[in-house]
Amino acid sequence: MELLIKNVRIVDWAQDFYGDVYIYKNEIYDIGKNLSKKCDVINGKGKVLMPAFIDLHAHFRDPGFTAKEDITTGSKAAAKGGYTTVNLMANTNPVCSDIKMVNYVQDKAKAVGLVDVNQVVSITKDLKGEDISHIDKLPCSTKFVSDDGKGVKDNKVMMEAMVKAKSKGITVISHAESPEMSNMDMRMAENLMTWRDIALSKFTHCKLHMAHVSTKEAINYVREAKEKGAKVTCEVTPHHLALVGEEVYRVNPPIREKDDVDALIKGIKDGTVDVIATDHAPHTEEDKKKGAPGISGIETSFAICYTKLVREESISLNKLSELMSKRPGEIMNLNKGQVTVGFDGDFVLVDLEQEYKIDSDKFVSKGKNTPFNGRTVWGEVVMTIKGGKIVYQK
Repeated sequence: MELLIKNVRIVDWAQDFYGDVYIYKNEIYDIGKNLSKKCDVINGKGKVLMPAFIDLHAHFRDPGFTAKEDITTGSKAAAKGGYTTVNLMANTNPVCSDIKMVNYVQDKAKAVGLVDVNQVVSITKDLKGEDISHIDKLPCSTKFVSDDGKGVKDNKVMMEAMVKAKSKGITVISHAESPEMSNMDMRMAENLMTWRDIALSKFTHCKLHMAHVSTKEAINYVREAKEKGAKVTCEVTPHHLALVGEEVYRVNPPIREKDDVDALIKGIKDGTVDVIATDHAPHTEEDKKKGAPGISGIETSFAICYTKLVREESISLNKLSELMSKRPGEIMNLNKGQVTVGFDGDFVLVDLEQEYKIDSDKFVSKGKNTPFNGRTVWGEVVMTIKGGKIVYQK
């Protein structure tokens, strides 16, 4: 693919300037001003060009729960949200506990062709919390294992899983929730498991990524671990940044209090937080009425974060690009997430001056479950480009 984007404000984690970007054979080939090429040209005047977003944590519900979402609708929703890469959790049906399931999902995503998909493998076979023998059979291409949706209850099982993961260069993604505590105190449930998994990571030297950190205590544990050199990264979600306790909406972990939101934002500002990940969790209307936890969030994540973090909290657009593109790209070991010659030509074109109300009826995701319906936000994705090919256009 060959594409020239001209007259545009270009922003990534370290740059903010006006110029042109030329994509050739799927990669960024040239960056400058007054570039001239014999190819398709996009005039980006008045818009901002950023590296396409990378979602470290999403659920496309395929196989098994395709009434909620499938690879096609999830890919379309991701592209509309400015994403060209998504990392899918293993809690499908059947559970993704082997390379056959990985190939099934990734091959379907390739056939759709809108976004790159990495399929995570479960820590324990079928998410039952016991058998980890399948990790031995995983190929070297495996990036992550996670029992997302549950915490691994048994300390010994989790430690042995980390030992196996460390030997294969795999990162463990922790869903920090103590099952014994979750019916009593959801704050304690997250805090206990966060502390435990960090301790096990230190002991085994396994790379650990903490999913959807939501409490002030948990973010402090991550900060302290990083200060001591632990191999720990973490993510926060848009909804845990933009909602507080009185705005009740069923998610797991739950919406926290203002002190927690303030602590997460402090963690963004001081570098403790590595990534903003959507935890895109679409549901049918019927399942949501029954109390299924989760938010269909991949289409709204940029606008929510731009409005909350940049416009309200004075966090730079560079920092937001780092959180949504650069750092997730690095954690996934991808040649993506930066405006650098040789990197993949994946971009999102946004209109920062566009104010609008979120309308879940216009979601392309099957899941319309969002607490943000009707909320006024700024920053609209107008185009998503993958390898020089337009995969979404407003």
